Amino acid sequence: MGDILNQWDNYQSNQIKKQKENGKNQVSHKKANAPTPEEKARAAERDFEAQMRRDNEKQINPMEMWLRRYGTIDKDKIAEETEIKNRETDRNYLINMTPEARIDLHGLHQDEAYERLNNFIGDCKARGLKKVLIVHGKGIHTHGTDPVLGELVRKFIERDKRCGTSGHPKTKYEGGTGATWVILK
Repeated sequence: MGDILNQWDNYQSNQIKKQKENGKNQVSHKKANAPTPEEKARAAERDFEAQMRRDNEKQINPMEMWLRRYGTIDKDKIAEETEIKNRETDRNYLINMTPEARIDLHGLHQDEAYERLNNFIGDCKARGLKKVLIVHGKGIHTHGTDPVLGELVRKFIERDKRCGTSGHPKTKYEGGTGATWVILK
């Protein structure tokens, strides 16, 4: 039995030597059962042919083809957007809308109030706001006849190009004559 095993080992080692000499014992780096490039090319060709057959079988509705090419227009959406734009430019709508931002200048000196008001209007304009409220007070504690901050706000609105129509809120709860709303241009 030992002689048979030795012969078998010699036979195996001779086979390995022959394969090495012929170059057939090269290590393959491809995964087990992975297709060869030729097999991949044939599979891709079969897939392409199958896709062509399916495309030829499918009939496209002419109306669907036209819609794909030129698209559709949502007239309701366009009308709604136009209505919103018109409403935002309508004077009565802007006057009656609630202010989108507010600043309170109570207790500030004229220079501080002017600087804060200028920055506030610039920020609101940059954010795209349409209407703002400036609370300046009625001037009950000021010396003299006219409220100091009210006059400052009125002059600021008249001189600043960013400010448009202005007025006082209708009710005391919104500030009355101690506040001024401004529609920004």
